[in-house]
Amino acid sequence: QVQPVESGGGLVQAGGSLRLSCAASGSIFSINTIGWYRQTPGKERELVAIITHSGTTNYADSVKGRFTIFRDNAKNTVYLQMNSLKNEDTAVYSCKSVVPAGPWGQGTQVTVSS
Repeated sequence: QVQPVESGGGLVQAGGSLRLSCAASGSIFSINTIGWYRQTPGKERELVAIITHSGTTNYADSVKGRFTIFRDNAKNTVYLQMNSLKNEDTAVYSCKSVVPAGPWGQGTQVTVSS
């Protein structure tokens, strides 16, 4: 399994939007189930969104209606579109292949300011 690379994090005001990218080389990535997770200091890592190879998605209740996970298999990339961001969305966001299990990426910091 290839380590994915996340990008797109940054500082944004509450109510704003960011799009995160999770890219990995190799055609296998395009048929994997991929998850986006987030973690803040002192808290357990939380599954935010997940997408299967066929495009079925699922979301944590805290982000439903605000976040969208989608994939571009031709680019071996999975995206997380985050809208209406809140202060509590501040975290390090990481992606990984869930099925089959793969390594974590390095993560990308998202900071939402008031």
